[in-house]
Amino acid sequence: MKITTDNLTQLAWDKMAGLLPCIVQDATSGKVLMQGYMNQDAVNHSLEHGYITFFSRSKQRLWTKGETSEHRLELVELSADCDNDALIALAHPHGPTCHTGTETCWHDNTAQPDISFITDLERIIASRKGADADSSYTASLYASGIKRIAQKVGEEGVETALAATVQDLEELKNESADLLYHLLVLLQASNMELSDVIAVLKQRHGEG
Repeated sequence: MKITTDNLTQLAWDKMAGLLPCIVQDATSGKVLMQGYMNQDAVNHSLEHGYITFFSRSKQRLWTKGETSEHRLELVELSADCDNDALIALAHPHGPTCHTGTETCWHDNTAQPDISFITDLERIIASRKGADADSSYTASLYASGIKRIAQKVGEEGVETALAATVQDLEELKNESADLLYHLLVLLQASNMELSDVIAVLKQRHGEG
């Protein structure tokens, strides 16, 4: 159930002694960022102000993530599980989430889904914009212009198709990786992100 200010009273507050556990997940990468607890006031505050707020059991008060570090969690959506006694929040993190300075409170990267690496890669590619052309291959691609980047996507697409045609599976993996990388660069060069493409796929799926 998607949580709004109108239906939050439907949550199992009595069952959970007024506090519900809330897992925060990166809305783009799917990475699990942290876990905290919310009471009704924390949920209300999160929904009204757009940044995730918990009830701190140690401080015994509402606590907005990042209120001192400014590493806030911008709320995208808050929802409850089938029993209405646990919450999951999709958020856009502004800076590292963990107090130790790491991206998530789970420091072992193997705990994250493989697909989240695509988001990490996209962010690295985006950070190369404007960098010296000699500093990295990605920066040199940006410097070469969008026509050259588009040409590379075309070349890698053809090589991927050829590898599939001859059933060279190892080459298919390598060429697919090259194709995906250059496509991410092309999107960034066009001031777009993979999420823009995903939005189109979601729309098509809904229409189907």
